Amino acid sequence: MRRALLFILMLLTACNQGPTVERLGGPTMGSSYSIQYIREPGGPAPAQVQAAVEAILNGIDQHYSTYRGDSTVSQFNLLPANQCMALPADMLELVSLGQQLAEQSDGAFDLTVEPLLDLWGFGPQARHARVPDPQALARVRQRVGYRHLHIQGQALCKDAPVQLDFNSIAAGHAVDLIAARLQAMGVASFIAEATGELKAVGHKPDGSRWRIALELPREDRQIARQIIPLNGLSVSTSGDYRHYFEDNGRRYSHTFDARLGRPVQHDLAAVTVLDASALRADGYSTLLLILGPQRGWDFAVAHGLPAVLVTRAEGGFVSRATPAFERAVKGE
Repeated sequence: MRRALLFILMLLTACNQGPTVERLGGPTMGSSYSIQYIREPGGPAPAQVQAAVEAILNGIDQHYSTYRGDSTVSQFNLLPANQCMALPADMLELVSLGQQLAEQSDGAFDLTVEPLLDLWGFGPQARHARVPDPQALARVRQRVGYRHLHIQGQALCKDAPVQLDFNSIAAGHAVDLIAARLQAMGVASFIAEATGELKAVGHKPDGSRWRIALELPREDRQIARQIIPLNGLSVSTSGDYRHYFEDNGRRYSHTFDARLGRPVQHDLAAVTVLDASALRADGYSTLLLILGPQRGWDFAVAHGLPAVLVTRAEGGFVSRATPAFERAVKGE
């Protein structure tokens, strides 16, 4: 009888447990991912969520990693000119977005920058970071250009030996897939982050919105320049302060203007974009960073993008937020 009463008390205690905040993470894409979610009674355990998230990330790696010779993108990159290759529907979706961003930026944003990344020392085939000689740069630029790509049914075709690099948008795509999977598992409130791209959905246990810190673009340490509340929006920040090299006193970042064949050279240090889609936020933050402080600002305002542009100035940084960004942060 006593054991039966104890068992009933244990059941009642379990039933009375409220929501808990669960956290998990791990390595991915040469960086890391992290998940915070509110686990309601009966909700999925962290081990179950982690298995689902890592299955998605492994799929992203299999399709989009240029560091794997057996990935889908590496197989496409090996094709000679005037060849086509059938691709999964989600890869064609990313190519379509990349082509749209290229058109909107007059070719500054371009998914076919892989040969340039290798030449300058940022890609998987690079030996060391360096400023290339003009002849080598001229040769490689003949293998770059989004207009050499076209989608034919379920296949992607090229009329020149171009090579794709999805690093500017693949992480955002991964976050969208993770967010959809969490919601399908019955998780209503979470922050999903991969390599710095993230999406916040729902509320904390106290009913308030998730709060996200936006960093100053500094190499030496992490400093928050602004903390914003979010629900249902993704955040993407692109900057020139993580991957770069210096030569003769000049900084060369891994952000390329494909029209010029070289890293961007302006004072725009970082761009943050908000969007319901992490994929779009990822793409547009890169596009604005390529365009630079004035052209990027003009583009963001003209297209109604919720964005913050952080420019280097003497002694520090200057931030400008678009009207759409101010409205989004206020929840309007």
